[in-house]
Order: sequence, then structure tokens, then C-alpha cells
Amino acid sequence: MTKLKSYLQDPALKKCYDEIRAAGAIRSISVDLTHVCNLRCKGCYYFEEGMDAINVPDESAFDEFIESEKERGTNFVTIVGGEPSMVIPRIKKVYDNFKCNVATNGLIKIPYEGLENLPIGISIWGERETDSALRANGKRDLFGEALKNYKNDSRAFWYYTVAPGYANQIEKVVSTCVENGNAVLFNYYSDLSELGDKHDYKAGFHEVREEIDRMIEKYPDKILMTPSFNKVISEGKLFDESWGYEVCTNLSTNHENNFERFENGNPYNPHFRAYNADFSSTRRCCTGVNRDCDSCYDTWEHFSWVMVNLKKHLNSKEDFTDWLTTMYLFYYINRLVGQEDGATSMADIQNIIKEKTASTHQEVGVE
Repeated sequence: MTKLKSYLQDPALKKCYDEIRAAGAIRSISVDLTHVCNLRCKGCYYFEEGMDAINVPDESAFDEFIESEKERGTNFVTIVGGEPSMVIPRIKKVYDNFKCNVATNGLIKIPYEGLENLPIGISIWGERETDSALRANGKRDLFGEALKNYKNDSRAFWYYTVAPGYANQIEKVVSTCVENGNAVLFNYYSDLSELGDKHDYKAGFHEVREEIDRMIEKYPDKILMTPSFNKVISEGKLFDESWGYEVCTNLSTNHENNFERFENGNPYNPHFRAYNADFSSTRRCCTGVNRDCDSCYDTWEHFSWVMVNLKKHLNSKEDFTDWLTTMYLFYYINRLVGQEDGATSMADIQNIIKEKTASTHQEVGVE
């Protein structure tokens, strides 16, 4: 690790690295807290693959699940569903036992008291009309309701899923979220309902990526994304690898369909499991049972892809900076770092990236 030591001579990089090390390693799972939802969004992976067709256990099964995962060494839980806000007492049980985050549609406000440090990702799929059409058949202003529920809530960030043909809506949506007192993390629409046209992921995300990069420049302390990570997700490339099942790292390690994948030599998270809402069975991965991985542009899955591939990023300081800022971003979003006085902020992260870019340009003679 001689190269790593040399890169950490940079004080800004060392500060980020030390914060991550102090926070410790993540042993994560995801769990569906419920199989029900108050929406039926077009393209939602959960219902497209029938993940709600499970036997519903009683509450004692959930309590046993909590204790079992504690014994197994789990220390981080991604709370999904269904719609988790429909079972807030279960959110509280997870929160009291693990570090965690929660994904919600924002229609039911998650209380602040007793959940003060809970990262809350609120779904948004475009401007009000676009979002409503895709998620409520145009019958409800979902964006407006969620804005009211989470105005100036420091826990909340918007998980903004953008389809290829809607890059022109990004700035308006982002400015609305920022004015509401919240940050923004981006996701990329997979079109599992096969709507086609503007929604078709096969059209590519070049314009979306360019617009997100512009938002990073405009709101450096509010956009929970870096240009390099944006490129990895939208292009599905990490050095010599192309995104797909053979390189995905968040696969249920107790699911027999994955056993052959674990033998191919590509890294994976050895602790991870994606639990269904029966709190015992698992599915292949976070977002799929049988889906084609070519359709997966899920941001959380790609976080893991970058994070477990440190070795690939040690060939240059620039590559290491990309890895470290992505790693820090995950820890920062999930409130594992960055909450203490003097800790690194998103603006600091963007400054580190700018310095990296300037240094690279100088080395190749760009003026």
C-alpha cells in the first residue's frame, strides 16, 4: 500500500480517509419493512417482479429478525418496502438497533422525535406533472405533499430518479428541493414498465449526466453526487469492467442463485442480504428477483461497486480521489461521517474534486 500512503500525504484526502476509518466498516443488509404501499409507480421494481406476494408474519417475527441480525453482526440497514412510512414503529425498532437509512415516497411524514439522526431519502421522478403521471396517474401532487412534509428537515434528501428524456426538468426540480431546505441525490430510471420513448434507458443518459454535473457546479453543498460517480452509474463502466450481474457486489450471500457468481473472482459484500417482508427469505439482490441487470442504474448498487474496488483505484492519485470521494459520499449521506464540528462537508468534497481536475489538466498541459 505504498501508493496509498503517498496519496494520503494530501491533507484533504487524509482527513476524509481518517473520518471513514474512524466510522468503521459497514456490514449491511436491506429489508422490506412491509409488502404494502400507498402508490403504484410505473416502473417500480418491487411490484414489477411481484415482491409483494409473500406470507405476512406477525410482529414477533420482525422482533426475532432484529435480534438475529444483531447476532450476525449487521450494523447498517437500508429500509425499503413497500412503503416503510406505513409501519413507523418498525422504522423505530431498526433505528434503535442499527445505523440505517430509509427510502420513502414522502406522503406520510416520518416523525422527528426519536428519529433525529435518520437519513430519509424521498422519491421524486420529475417536475410535478411528470412525477404525478408516473406515480399517481396524474391524480395527486405527490411532490407538493412531500415538500410540505419535509421542509427544512435536515434528515431529508431527495432521491431524484431521472429518465433519459427528462434532462430539461432537472434544474427546476433541484432548485425547488434546495429552496425547500433539502439536498439531492440522483438515480436513473430503468423503465421496467416498458413505457419507451423518453423513459427508455436504452437511449442512454448522456444529457442527464451533463445536467447533473451542471447542478453539482451550481449547488456544490447540496448535490450528493460527484462527476466521476455520476459517470460510473450513467455509463455502467468502471475501468475495464462493464456493469452487470457478474460484477454486482450487493447480492444476497445466502441465496443459492448467487453461489456460482461468488466463484468468479469479482469482489462482493460477504455480509449482504436483501430480505423480503417475511423477514426470513431473501431475493437475488436489492432490486431484483429475475430482472435483466442491463436495466439496473440503481445508485446504491453502484456505490457498492465502486466502494469494494479500492485496488482498481490505486494506480493514480486521481483515481484514488474518485474512490475516496465516492466512499465518503456514501458515509456522508448515511450520517456516518460529517456530523461533527470540523468534519468534511459536501462543498469540501467538490473542492477536492476541482483540485484533482486542475492538477490533471496541468499534468497534460491543459490551460
